[in-house]
Amino acid sequence: MTTPAHPDRLAPEARPLVDAIAAAFPDVGGAITDAAEARRILAAAPTSPLPVPAVGHVADRRIPGPPGAPEIPVRIYVPDAPEGTATARPVVVFFHGGGWVLCGLDSHDGTARGLCRDADAVVVSVDYRLAPEAPFPAAVEDAYAALCWVAGHAAQLGADAGALTVAGDSAGGNLAAVVALLARDRGGPRIARQVLVYPVTDARQTSASFGANAAGYFLTAAACVWFREQYLGPDGDPAHPHVSPLLAENLAGLPPAHVVTAGCDPLCDEGRAYAKALRDAGTEVTESRFPRMFHGFFGFPELLDDARRARADVAQVIVSTVRDRKNDGDTGGRAG
Repeated sequence: MTTPAHPDRLAPEARPLVDAIAAAFPDVGGAITDAAEARRILAAAPTSPLPVPAVGHVADRRIPGPPGAPEIPVRIYVPDAPEGTATARPVVVFFHGGGWVLCGLDSHDGTARGLCRDADAVVVSVDYRLAPEAPFPAAVEDAYAALCWVAGHAAQLGADAGALTVAGDSAGGNLAAVVALLARDRGGPRIARQVLVYPVTDARQTSASFGANAAGYFLTAAACVWFREQYLGPDGDPAHPHVSPLLAENLAGLPPAHVVTAGCDPLCDEGRAYAKALRDAGTEVTESRFPRMFHGFFGFPELLDDARRARADVAQVIVSTVRDRKNDGDTGGRAG
């Protein structure tokens, strides 16, 4: 990938990492236009030498999908439980990034483990169907089905359904935002928090940051266009509110949100715009902004101080769902 023209706005400690990731990642939207080939390249890439956070227990299972759809693979992370501690913890439904086309449970295993350990939370990572084989709205409906299953099985998981967070990065952040809309519009389940890490919120891809960060910072504008084409197909509507939640007519009554953005990311402006739109609609919003970081930085807390700070902020948000329960009795997390 070509380094951007000077001055480089990326933090100096992030530049070698960005260049290394870009060299290993398939050039989707450029030399690579086939999703299966992109997945083969990713599968053949060297595994990370970084240690993964230790948690108490990890289990893979399948849960019911939407009506008429296949079962959904999930990976459930349970924290280590010191003897004598309470078993009811916060629970996080986590949706991985990858443009709705790439990645899965393994690619985001370290992130899910980190959230489990740092927030002392049960984390259910969701392996939703991928495009183009399963285009929109398959991922959305899988995400909502997983949310409903987790809410209904929280007690069996040793978690508190009233302290439920939906979270995701990039396309996963998009799904977390959209399922918050669906939960409001379909009568539940109740969500205590939504955590959106550099989310896709406006698939029209017209923001200033989309142009300013088009190349040189790992995620490219060309890749974003390709991901959208795979997800929506030739006749899809990028302005649909379940594709672009920023364009939803009504953002009132949504759960409190925490939004993480990176300044050297094509998606920066739409993430910040969504935070503002939620706030304007009366939703409690906190933000963690990292002007010199790149799309994907959240996955590297072992290497980047900003990633450690972002992860700590998210863990604090998840922990706050339990604090709210203690303060509010049996009313559950605030819904906005």
